Amino acid sequence: MSRPSISEVTALIADLADHRKFGVGDYRELMSRKADLLERIAVDQPGDTEAAEVAAAARARADELKSTD
Repeated sequence: MSRPSISEVTALIADLADHRKFGVGDYRELMSRKADLLERIAVDQPGDTEAAEVAAAARARADELKSTD
């Protein structure tokens, strides 16, 4: 698993903004992408417990949204 690139993070931020402003995109898919990126950041920073906690919370929320399908 590699650290996310700037272009991946930028694309997610743009997609989140489009969803917020225009209702474009699937919220569940966006939250899953967010969790994926945060998990990759946490793996790249093994000593950063806060990054791991944020990634775990994001994954829990994304999984919660998926279970409501």
